[in-house]
Amino acid sequence: MERIILHIDMDYFFAQIEERENPHFKGKPIVVGADPKGGKGRGVVSTCNYEARKYGIRSGMPISKAYWLCPDAIFLPVNIELYQKVSEKIMEIVKKYSPTYEIVSLDEAYLDLTDCKSFEKAKKVGEKLKREIFEKEKLTSTVGIGPNKTIAKMATEKAKPNGLLVIKPNQVKEFLEPLDIDDLPGIGPKTAEKLRAIGINKIKELKKLSKSKLKEMFGKVGERIWERARGIDEEPVESEEVIKSIGRQITFEKDTRNPRLIFGIFEKILKEVYQELVENNFFFRTITVICRYQNFETHTKSKTLKQPSQDFIVLKKEAKKLLLKFLLENKKPIRLIGLRVKI
Repeated sequence: MERIILHIDMDYFFAQIEERENPHFKGKPIVVGADPKGGKGRGVVSTCNYEARKYGIRSGMPISKAYWLCPDAIFLPVNIELYQKVSEKIMEIVKKYSPTYEIVSLDEAYLDLTDCKSFEKAKKVGEKLKREIFEKEKLTSTVGIGPNKTIAKMATEKAKPNGLLVIKPNQVKEFLEPLDIDDLPGIGPKTAEKLRAIGINKIKELKKLSKSKLKEMFGKVGERIWERARGIDEEPVESEEVIKSIGRQITFEKDTRNPRLIFGIFEKILKEVYQELVENNFFFRTITVICRYQNFETHTKSKTLKQPSQDFIVLKKEAKKLLLKFLLENKKPIRLIGLRVKI
C-alpha cells in the first residue's frame, strides 16, 4: 500500500503564542530569544513572527544582528514553561488523528495516514486538524502531505504560513526539481556551500551527481542526499515523544592527554550539539560531559541549570568546566569524549 504521511508545523510558534497572550503585539515585529542588550547581547533568536522576518531576522541568528536589523522590534525573553504547556495541548489534539504519530519538537509532528487510502481523504484530515487546533488554541499551523516524511516536510515549508499542500507520488519529481538544494532536508549551509562550489544550485542539477560521487563528497550522508533528491525516503513514522536529549561523542584515533587536541575536538562537539539545539528549537537544563579512559572506564559529570537555556555561551562555559575537571582529576590517557544536553 502506498504510504501517506502528514507533517504539521506550528507557525512561528513562540512568537505566535506571545501574540495570542498580548493582542496589542499583533502587526508588530516580535523577536523571542536572548536579551539584545542594546545590540550587545550574545545569545540567539529562538523564533520571530513574519513582521520581523520582513527585516531579514531569522531563527538561530545572533540577537545582536536582529537588533541591528530592527531595533524597534519587540524583544521578548523565552517563556519555555508556557510554550511547553501549549505544546502539550496541541500534541494531544494531533495524537487523536492517527495511532502512529511522531512528535519531533515542541511545535512539529508527523502522522501516518496510510489508512486513509487516498490523498483526498488525508487532505480532509489535515484541514480538520488545522481547524481544531485553531478553534481550541487560537494558533495557526501549516500542513504538508506526501508519500514520505521528506516530501511531507518540504510541502509544509512551501505552504507556510497557515497553508496546506498535498504532493502526490506522481507530482514528486515536478515538485522537487526546481527547488534550491538547501530546501532538501539534510543539506545544511556547509554541504550547500560545497555543492554550489561545483555549480550545483538546484535539486534538478543535484540529481545529475552519481550516488558514488555524493558518497565520496559527504560519506554516508551523501547516499541519503542522493535518495532524497529523488523523493525516496523509507524512514517510518515512529511513535515517540519530543526529543528529550541531544548528544555527540568522538573517539580519538589514539588515546591522548594533549589538552589542545582534547579541547579542540570538544569545541567541534559543542558546535554540532548547539546547531542541532537551534534547529530543533530545543532548550537545555542539564549538561553532561562523558569521558572514557584508556582502559574503557567511562565516567560522566553533569551540571543542572536553574532555568532552561538556549545560550551557546552558557553551554560552552559549563561544559568546558566539566571537561577540565576530568583532566585535573585523572591522569590516564583519554579514549573518548562526549557531550549530552537535556531539558
